[in-house]
Amino acid sequence: MAQELKEAGEFRYIDVGKGPTLLFLHGLFGALSNFGDTTAHFRAKYRVVMPMLPLYSLPMLNTNVKALAAFLDRFIKHLGLDGVNLLGNSLGGHVALVYASQHAAHVRTLVLTGSSGLYENAFGGGFPRREDKEFIRKKVALTFYDPKFATDELVDECFVTVNDRAKLIRILSLAKSAIRHNMAAELPKLKMPTCLIWGKQDTITPPHVAEEFNALIPHSELFWIDKCGHAAMMEQPGQFNAILEAWLGKTLG
Repeated sequence: MAQELKEAGEFRYIDVGKGPTLLFLHGLFGALSNFGDTTAHFRAKYRVVMPMLPLYSLPMLNTNVKALAAFLDRFIKHLGLDGVNLLGNSLGGHVALVYASQHAAHVRTLVLTGSSGLYENAFGGGFPRREDKEFIRKKVALTFYDPKFATDELVDECFVTVNDRAKLIRILSLAKSAIRHNMAAELPKLKMPTCLIWGKQDTITPPHVAEEFNALIPHSELFWIDKCGHAAMMEQPGQFNAILEAWLGKTLG
């Protein structure tokens, strides 16, 4: 997908396919590649759009969830999108929730998978042994049910990121912002159809978080994927895509 990356001003993004707009948002340690299988599947029937969130380029004092939602608003306006189907994983789900609560008229549907916004058991507030690659490997493996998905490439990317002081400060700032910015009071006000797709073995946003989202968001449906952790679209892409395709077909049809 690297060759499909587009650039315009502050935006770097993927924009492929034609049809109703699906807008994907990655998480704190996520990347556009996290949605590789999902993008490949849905671009045949949908316009798939995915921005790189400016996790490491926001001003230090304005590195928070609200600033990311403001960035998303600028991005959507830049592309002239309306009636978007927003899908967010982890911190990306939180950004989607903030945007949807502020700009509900522009959101057709909402899809959350392993989303923060209520509770997240992140990285324990820091990286006390960030120079230790095996420590980082164990942290990355917590994202998945099957540790084989904590590939050398992912571990190396995470290791380099957390050992860059400027990036680490922003990561911790975003993580703390997500914890402080609890969405419980806003969720009952959301009126758009919402799909919750959750790994049964998610240890970062555990199953009880999905159940609370389902209870608080009025028009929400919850779907479980077994043998799956925090990044369902990476670990179980076949099941994830099947659930999402069926739900979108029913909801948009």
